Amino acid sequence: MTAPARPRLVEIVVPVHNEQRVLADSVRRLHDYLTGTFPYGFRITIADNASTDSSWPIAAGLSRELPHVSAVRLKEKGRGRALRRVWSASRADVVAYMDADLSTDLDAFLPLVAPLLSGHSDLAIGTRLSRGANVVRGPRREFVSRAYNLLLRSAMGAGFSDAQCGFKAVRTEIAQALLPAVEDEEWFFDTELLLLAEGYGLRIHEVPVDWVDDPDSRVDVLRTALDDLRGLVRVARGTLSGAARIPVPQRVREARLPAGMARQLPRFAAVGVASTLAHLGLFVGLRTALPAVAANALALAATAVANTAANRRFTFGVTGRGGALRHQIEGGLAFAVGLLLSSGGLALLGRLAPGASTGVEVVAVVAANALATLVRFLLLRAWVFNPRRFPRRSTGGSG
Repeated sequence: MTAPARPRLVEIVVPVHNEQRVLADSVRRLHDYLTGTFPYGFRITIADNASTDSSWPIAAGLSRELPHVSAVRLKEKGRGRALRRVWSASRADVVAYMDADLSTDLDAFLPLVAPLLSGHSDLAIGTRLSRGANVVRGPRREFVSRAYNLLLRSAMGAGFSDAQCGFKAVRTEIAQALLPAVEDEEWFFDTELLLLAEGYGLRIHEVPVDWVDDPDSRVDVLRTALDDLRGLVRVARGTLSGAARIPVPQRVREARLPAGMARQLPRFAAVGVASTLAHLGLFVGLRTALPAVAANALALAATAVANTAANRRFTFGVTGRGGALRHQIEGGLAFAVGLLLSSGGLALLGRLAPGASTGVEVVAVVAANALATLVRFLLLRAWVFNPRRFPRRSTGGSG
């Protein structure tokens, strides 16, 4: 006699840090919704990470009051740390998380996890940046979010649209395979997990969501953005060194890229992130004495020569002095593209938001340079360092 199949189980983590204002109402609403509409087994785990308010007593009380609700407490702060703790020990088929304020409409939850339970996809993310999404939030956070995700797509070659939405799910076997290679314990955790998964050719399913911004959010947007840039540098460096070698299911195949691009892309990303940080440092320093457009032009010019030289040697493997001057002249076209886009972005910002802070100007420069980075890579690969133009030149970087 065949044993009955084990019911499918989804574990939803609610990371909490000083959320006493919304925690009880949110967990009760989530529990009622899943009990009444969700066709699979579920478990809600409240992961309190170093709250200093009443969040932990509230979480402990909810775990006693509601079935299928548990609570764990961590002594250190960090959303990524909380997710790692629960996901690593989970025995569910799928692990997920959502923000404690439930900014995302819960009707998107079943479409989020269904492709994972069926085996069609490996990870699933809510996206606020696709055409079908309905988002209510302030222009500043909207701009920062779009700039960050544009940077991911252009500099890192990411194919997913929204790395930061607090509404994600992963097949448990995939999560537990990837987690040892994910280093970040805070906000960059999501981005690092997604970049790693995409690098291994795992399927990422996207669900457009209805999302309403929490006006009481305490996220430091500028600090988070800088932390994310540092995380991108580290991920690019790890990709180059081959540090992230993890076991993934046999069916997973890496995406096929044009010849040479598999090695060129991460190298170009590493150079690009380093150049972006140098450019931003110079821009902020020059901005104290110059107008935004002039400070940006000088900072970009100072980093353009070093960027072209680094990509020449490091990304495309061109050695020797032959053609170096020509490469710099041709690379000047990429400089012109970046100058046009970033100067145009700053000019537009000046008209839309006169008197904007330096932090907002930095975000505008990053967004414009992200688009310029994509154009630069295509120009360098297809034209400046194309070995077919000069067959005798020493080239490398194939993979």
